[in-house]
Amino acid sequence: MRRLLALILAVLLWPAFAQAQPRSTERIEAELVSMSAWATPGSTLMLAVRQDIEPGWHTYWRNPGDSGGATTLDWRLPAGFTAGDIVWPLPERQRLGELMNYGYSGVVYLPVPVQVPADAAPGSRQTFSVTALFLVCSAEMCVPDELELSLALPVATGAATDTEHAGPIRQVMETSPRPAPISARITVGEDGRPVLTASGTELEGVTRAWFFPFEGGVLDHAAEQTGTRGPDGVALTLTAGRGFGPTARPLAGVLDTDRGAFEITAQPGETLPGTSGGGTLIPDAETTGGGASVGVLAALGLALIGGLILNLMPCVFPVLAMKAASLAATAHDAPRARRDGLAFLAGVLVAFVALGGALLALRAAGQAVGWGFQLQSPGVMAGLTLLMLAVGLNLSGVFHVGAGLQAAAGSGPLSRLPGGVGAFFTGVLAVVVAAPCTAPFMAFALGAALVMPWPLALLVFAMLGLGLALPYVAVSFSPALLRRLPRPGPWMERLKGLLAFPMYGTALWLAWVFSRQAGAEALALLFAAALLVAFGLWLAGLNQSARAEGRPAVLSAVAATLALLGGFGLAGTATMLPAPAAGDVGASATALPSQPWSAEAVAAAQSGGRPVLVNFTADWCVTCKINERAALSSGRVATALEAAHAVYLVGDWTRRDDVIAAELARHGRSGVPLYLLYPAGGGEPRILPQLLTEGTIVRALQETSAR
Repeated sequence: MRRLLALILAVLLWPAFAQAQPRSTERIEAELVSMSAWATPGSTLMLAVRQDIEPGWHTYWRNPGDSGGATTLDWRLPAGFTAGDIVWPLPERQRLGELMNYGYSGVVYLPVPVQVPADAAPGSRQTFSVTALFLVCSAEMCVPDELELSLALPVATGAATDTEHAGPIRQVMETSPRPAPISARITVGEDGRPVLTASGTELEGVTRAWFFPFEGGVLDHAAEQTGTRGPDGVALTLTAGRGFGPTARPLAGVLDTDRGAFEITAQPGETLPGTSGGGTLIPDAETTGGGASVGVLAALGLALIGGLILNLMPCVFPVLAMKAASLAATAHDAPRARRDGLAFLAGVLVAFVALGGALLALRAAGQAVGWGFQLQSPGVMAGLTLLMLAVGLNLSGVFHVGAGLQAAAGSGPLSRLPGGVGAFFTGVLAVVVAAPCTAPFMAFALGAALVMPWPLALLVFAMLGLGLALPYVAVSFSPALLRRLPRPGPWMERLKGLLAFPMYGTALWLAWVFSRQAGAEALALLFAAALLVAFGLWLAGLNQSARAEGRPAVLSAVAATLALLGGFGLAGTATMLPAPAAGDVGASATALPSQPWSAEAVAAAQSGGRPVLVNFTADWCVTCKINERAALSSGRVATALEAAHAVYLVGDWTRRDDVIAAELARHGRSGVPLYLLYPAGGGEPRILPQLLTEGTIVRALQETSAR
């Protein structure tokens, strides 16, 4: 009679007892659910963590693949109850460029068997709690989400009724990889690649197979797996990873076939008979359903948007102002405007693809470089300083490029190269000066490009260039807009003279960055080089005027050449001076009290119970400097840092630093700025936006403190 009453009570009170409240973040909703309506003493209760993952995000299998981290569960159970291991469903293969991850998307259940003690009292209510740590990732970033889940269940005798989650949990239990009497061997083939052979009655008639290793790094997860089938089983040719070693070693994992998924352990040994001779295995389609192509399309789209936004960044203002003046000059000559527009586009595309190719080549050669890598070289900064000075002097009318051709055409000396050639090199110049800026959406596009195959990666760089050049090209092909521009006249000469001053300002800024990299003595030599170059270009202008009037100009030509050679020689000498110590120059100045970044400093602060704000910056990064002036130097942020008891660390990438480059890559970035906020006590960081505001930082610090 007591058992009957307990059973009736359990059925009546199940809805009240078993109400589990889902917990969620912006990326994932999770809840602890049960297959059964109550727990029966002495039985196994099947609980499960149900994940509802937002579109575009995913979590990971026990072996996450090339990146990521497996979901972990930390149980707090009633006395006498014990939890077993997660029953992992077969994962999806999620490709991102050259990487392959194993994980889950959408709705997924992770069942866990819980042993109910035989002395569990019928009629009692038991609460099951678990801390679930999910690493939830998109193609752009990864966020660790820790959720506290709980479920209250009654204890009753008799066969328990099913809950609404019983069907999905049962399906996972039936289809998840299972042990089977399968013999497996691993050997190293003649070409040095591991060969896995497996045989057993479960594998008879198999036409498709894929092997998921339990251990990461042993195999190349992204490599193709080809194989053969035989009357008794299959043979798969794999690709070794860094952890495989020169000889065969035991290899455990899941063999997924069209007849089911099986847990196997391959022991070193000769290939098994009966695993070949029946033809090749059908190539196995990736289970992500085209996720790779979606990632590529997303990267291309964001690259285009990032290139468009780059037009609004201060780096490219001087060059775009020059193009605006050029547009006005050709506004009432539609064919010439279209020609210049296409030439400018070609220059931008060639420069972006060349820069991207150099970046990819250096990374393929093992160099830890990222976006803006060329600006970490004092030699490049010195050359750009002199180039911007020369452009400014050209706009000021000190000398003219292509003046003879323009005069012959009757147009007078204009401060530009003739025709499409000038437009092409202006496009190249726009890319050169755009490098210090990183626009929103560029970080994802560049980070994705660095893990894509070369053709796709270069296409991403080309899309950045298309976005940068698109507004100018659109105007040059729009007669209605061109007609609204005023006709050429004396005002254009005044405008060109005005535009010279942004170029002089750019030259001064580049010289300041050079001083941060190379030191004060090198800066003095660069100033002397700039003086000689300016003198040489002034002499070149005199030479042009003399030749235009038909006067001899040999002396001015020789003097100009000597002055320019002397200037370039001094600039080269400046770049070869010994680099100053890191503590003397090159440390980015910040208004907030800061310490140098290192992984050890982050770990020490977190272990001390303090959150950590990390600013990866560089003196040549204009976006970084704007953020530091507009947001990171405010009193509100300083107060918020103090209130949160947070540590502020600065990683300075002004000069090349392979450790910082590796840290940027770990977070899916190829350049600066990158802002990370680590929680106190440990854990992965939250990535803050590239364009910061006071409110963004203050809210992030407050949210971190509230946890």
